[in-house]
Amino acid sequence: MAANLVRILKHLAVPDWAVRRAFPVRLGDLVTAAVRSLERAHDVELRVVVEGGMPLDALLRGQSSRDRAIELFSRLRVWDTEQNTGVLIYVQFIDRKIEIVADRGINTKVQQVEWDAVCAQIVEEFRAGRYEDGARAGIAGVTVLLDKYIAPPPEDDRDELPDRPLVL
Repeated sequence: MAANLVRILKHLAVPDWAVRRAFPVRLGDLVTAAVRSLERAHDVELRVVVEGGMPLDALLRGQSSRDRAIELFSRLRVWDTEQNTGVLIYVQFIDRKIEIVADRGINTKVQQVEWDAVCAQIVEEFRAGRYEDGARAGIAGVTVLLDKYIAPPPEDDRDELPDRPLVL
């Protein structure tokens, strides 16, 4: 109970500008370009979400970063791509957690342990305050996995999800 109270207070105390300072517009531009490049090479839709403090109701329920990522995967309709190849990279800034959630068209090919290795790369860079390096490492890691398992997009492929990262 005490650990949950400390977590709640941390989420409520950190101001929005702290997240925006760590993830400025310039970094959003870099991520957007990397997502577009990845999507041109693979039949996949990638969505990046960075969240500072989680909503109070989620915190009161003791929602984990993983559960929050799954909730956002659903709420943002990442699961709703034509080929079931949506991928969400979720950055929980306060908890210092990274989660990757993939739709069934990818999860049958990429194992969770592989996603977890990419998450660990991102966390390592972020903990050192190297957010740009972490973003690059994360998208590069996802790209390597997709190179192994996912075909290029069809000629008539359309962009189904926004490429710009969402900062909550």
